[in-house]
Formats: sequence, C-alpha cells, structure tokens
Amino acid sequence: MSKLAAPAPRRLSTWTTASYGFGSVAYGVKDAGFGTFLLIFYNQVIGLDASTVGFVIFIALVCDAFVDPLIGVLSDRTRGRWGRRHPWMYAAALPIAIGWLLLWNPPQLSTGATLVWLFLTAVVVRSAVSCYEVPSQALTPELTSDYDERTRITSYRYLFGWAGGLAILLLAYGVFLTPSAAYPNGLLNRVGYGHLAIASTVIMVVAILASALGTHHEIARLPKTVVRSQTLGEHFRELWETVKNRGFLILMLAGVCAYTNQGISYALSNYTYNYVWQFKSWTLQLLPFALMLGAALAFVIAPAVGKRTSKPHAAMAFVLAATVFHTMPYWLRFAGVVPAPGSSALVFMLLPIFVIATALSVSSFILGASMMADVVEDSEARTGRRSEGVYFAGSFFVQKCTSGLGIMIVGQLLDLVSFPKGAKPGMVPIAVIDHLTLAFILIYGSLAIVAAVLFAKFPFGRTEHEARLERMIAAAEAEGAPHAP
Repeated sequence: MSKLAAPAPRRLSTWTTASYGFGSVAYGVKDAGFGTFLLIFYNQVIGLDASTVGFVIFIALVCDAFVDPLIGVLSDRTRGRWGRRHPWMYAAALPIAIGWLLLWNPPQLSTGATLVWLFLTAVVVRSAVSCYEVPSQALTPELTSDYDERTRITSYRYLFGWAGGLAILLLAYGVFLTPSAAYPNGLLNRVGYGHLAIASTVIMVVAILASALGTHHEIARLPKTVVRSQTLGEHFRELWETVKNRGFLILMLAGVCAYTNQGISYALSNYTYNYVWQFKSWTLQLLPFALMLGAALAFVIAPAVGKRTSKPHAAMAFVLAATVFHTMPYWLRFAGVVPAPGSSALVFMLLPIFVIATALSVSSFILGASMMADVVEDSEARTGRRSEGVYFAGSFFVQKCTSGLGIMIVGQLLDLVSFPKGAKPGMVPIAVIDHLTLAFILIYGSLAIVAAVLFAKFPFGRTEHEARLERMIAAAEAEGAPHAP
C-alpha cells in the first residue's frame, strides 16, 4: 500500500461517537449469550458433558485464529464508494442472525451430531461477528488520531457493549428464564432459550445497521490508501512485518490473559450465582443493573485517568485492583464472614463488590483498546502502511478468547470437581463448591498478574505518540497530502 496521511486529531461529534459505540451492543449481546449461557445450556439443558462442550467451543476458537486475520487483511484492502469498513459492517447482519438462531435451537440429534451442530453454528456465529466487529473496531484509529479522544470513543464502545450484554442478562433472568411450575430453576427451560435467541437476534441486527448508517457520513473523511497487486509471498512478508510490532504483541499477550479471565468469570457466573451464592430470582433480575453501574463508572473513570497518567500504567493498576475485588467474595466465604447463601444480607454485601470489580475491569479493557489504536501510527512509521484491520483482527480474536478459552477451562473444572448434572441449589456438596472456587481464585489471580506485568511493558505513551504524529503529518504535508480535516 502507498503511504497515506494520518487522520486529524479531532474530537468527534456526539452523534458520530454514539452511533459508533452503539454497534458494540451486538458484540455485548453475543458475548453475554455465548459466555454466560452457552455452557449451561448445552451442559445442563441439552445434557452434554461440560468438558466436551468446552473443548468443542475451543476448537471453534482455533478456526478463529485463521478467520480473524483474513477478515482484517481483506477489510484493509477493500475499496469502493463505501470505503474499507462499511461494506463489511452492512453485510454481516444477516449471517449473524441466521447463525445465532441455529446455535440456540439444535434439533433432536445423537450426542455426536449435536456436538457437530454446536461446532458448526459456533463457527458461523463467531466468523459472522468478526465480519462486523473487526472492521468496526478498525474505525477507531481512522476516525481520529487524538490520544485522549481515542480513549473517549473507546469508552463509548465498552459502555454500549456492556449495555447490550446486560440487557440480555435482564431479559434472561427477568423474562425468558424465570422460575415456573414446570421449571423451578428457570435456567433449565429450553423453550426460554429459544425465545431469548429471537430477542437477542433482533437487538444485534438493529445495533449493527444503526451503527453502520450512523457513521456512514464519515466515510469521506477516513484515510485513503492505494492497493497494489502482490504475490502471495509479498503479502505474507507484509503481514509478518505488521504483526511483529512490539506494542501489538504485548497487547495481544496481555489481552489473552485479561480477556480469558473475563471469559472464565462469564462461563462460571451462572454456577456461582445459583450454587455458591444461591441467588433468588429477584437477585438475578437486580444483578444486571449493578453490573451496568460498574460499566457506567468505567465510562467516566477510564478517560479521566487516561488523561492524567500513562495508559499502560493505568491499565496495569486497574487489572490488579480488579483482581482483588473479583476474588474477594470467595476469600470472605472461606473466612466464614459472609451471610448465609440466598439471604438478602449476602446480596447487599456482594453487589457493591461486583460494581467495583466491574468498573475496574472495564476501565482496563478500555485503556487496552485505546492503546491498540495508538499502535497503528507506530506501525505506519515503521512500515509505511496503515493496517488497522490486521491489528484489530488480532485484538478481536483475543476478545473472543473470553468465550472460547473461558468455557473450555470452566468445563474442565466442572468435570474435575465432579460437579453434578441437573444440580439443584443447596444440594451440591460443600467440598465441590470449595474446590471449584479455590481453583477459580488461583487461575484468575495468576492470569491477572501476567496481564498487569505485560501492560507495564508497553513501549510508548502520550509523548511518543504525539511526537510521532507530528512527524507523520509534517511529512504528509511536505508531499502535498495534508491530513484529513
């Protein structure tokens, strides 16, 4: 590709920022459904072994390792009157809808055939979501080159993403999977999952199309590139030049740890809510509001902290602090200082902890994503190419590890501690609960420490980014190609 001028370091309008962020509702819906309900659905409702379900989803994740970079490269090289990103965003809506409905409505098949169904529909869903989310995320560094503005618009993506995910939790716990005479444990109601799938499909399609339409007017402002024909060998050499960027590799490794922790938490959540804490239906309906409060706090905290300090060190601090609060309830349980399971006192003790843990975790993710946008100019200065699609394909692949690796790990843990199928709250042996929660603490804490160390090693901050941007703009203007207004 030829050199191109960097986008202007401008502040986006509220409409553009909100439209851009609103598209993340679709990913939030997919993430909550995939990460929170898929394991318990195929394990406790359909009746498959938890470890087998986790392994099948992990194999689907391996396919993503090839799909996501391909989409990133193709998106970077797409040309037309709708630019590089929007054709992909519009086209993804229908495949996502079809794949999602099939995933939650498996026909009556043998165990082996059901596992094949799970694998194929999971691959379709994950690939279709990539076709939207990779190009959409790649817009972040194209819309603005301002160091702090990128954190601000990223915070919108995370706020809307969490809103979408928590809306699904609210619909699940408050509408479709509520206890009934036929299903005292609403999470075992298969028909309810089918209805939840329909509702979530509608939400995802609306979010995708609204975001694409709401940012369509920005296409003329986005950086332009000229694509030259390449041999396959030249293509792979360029790809290797791009992905070996030190900042990118650090963020990928840190993200694998941090997002896998989130995936473990998601996949384990319904087991801890029902069998460790024994939450009643009213608590499950209240829970999404508490988690949304945490995400809203992160929407304010992350940009404010990012303006006052370096993004890498702030992300490191947020990861470590979040770990303390995520594991705190289980330490308190082992110490014997929590109220009785299912009690109102327990609920009002845990909800503030959940709010703080969520705020800290989401803040670290916002800063990490903003740092990934800054890597684009660092790469351009080194290679002469802008490769937003490739970088955000890698970033999105890491995010999808939350559901793939997380479900696999939790599936293995459930089998390892001999967690019973068709379990009833209050009837699971205490030893099983103890082993499960202790394993969670050890795994979560270890991954979090590695993520924090990696964030601290990110190679540049505000000063280096702004100096690099000034040099790039000056060089572009000297060549007669001023940056976009």
